Amino acid sequence: MVAGSNSATPVIQADAVVKLYGQFAALQGVSFTVGSGTVAAFLGPNGAGKSTTMRILTGYLAPSSGSVKVAGYDPTIPEQRLEMVRRLGYLPESGPLYGDMTPAEALRFIADVRKLANRTKAIGRVVQTCALSSVLHKPIRKLSKGFRQRVGMAQALLHDPDVLILDEPTSGLDPIQIRDVRSLIRELGRDKTILLSTHILQEVEAVADEVVMIHEGRICYAGAKSDMVGEGSLEERFYELSESSSS
Repeated sequence: MVAGSNSATPVIQADAVVKLYGQFAALQGVSFTVGSGTVAAFLGPNGAGKSTTMRILTGYLAPSSGSVKVAGYDPTIPEQRLEMVRRLGYLPESGPLYGDMTPAEALRFIADVRKLANRTKAIGRVVQTCALSSVLHKPIRKLSKGFRQRVGMAQALLHDPDVLILDEPTSGLDPIQIRDVRSLIRELGRDKTILLSTHILQEVEAVADEVVMIHEGRICYAGAKSDMVGEGSLEERFYELSESSSS
């Protein structure tokens, strides 16, 4: 099952990925690809296996079997993982932020860790992209959830990666903050490959070109959003696919 157009170069690939926790199979043969320049929604209910897949793709977890590649690199191979992270920006659902730092301090720290050649230019770019100038020198712990999410996004974008993996990027945000994050994702999708996990159908409608749907650890659809919807609605197809994959 393939997400993204057939002509697009695969940038994110999962091949028969299984993840076991004891006797429990969190992922059961997950396979899909996301093509270059695609915004793909990784859709599924809570507990479907979205975050586990994201952590395997980014190298935070190893698969029990199967393989993944991001930008052509396998994160389970240490040398390749280092090359992968130079091309990848990752925003976890609950991204680690140092509350006593200001956004400016946090971005300088990340820039130094990544050994960016032009730290000032990189920080200036993401501050503008993520609209952080008004809170740049306030402690992160005093910021709203929306601004903390923007700081996390800025950290993920600091090295100008070709690929973004975003885990529930609008979780816990209010409607205005959700609108702003979705607008940012659409803007970034003009020149980056993006995979974002969500259980919110409106999010898929708002930002995605392609959909990869997972239910109970199995892929039940991967392809164009328009093909998934067909003559009906996204909500109808979501429930149909969920029910058919459970039977």
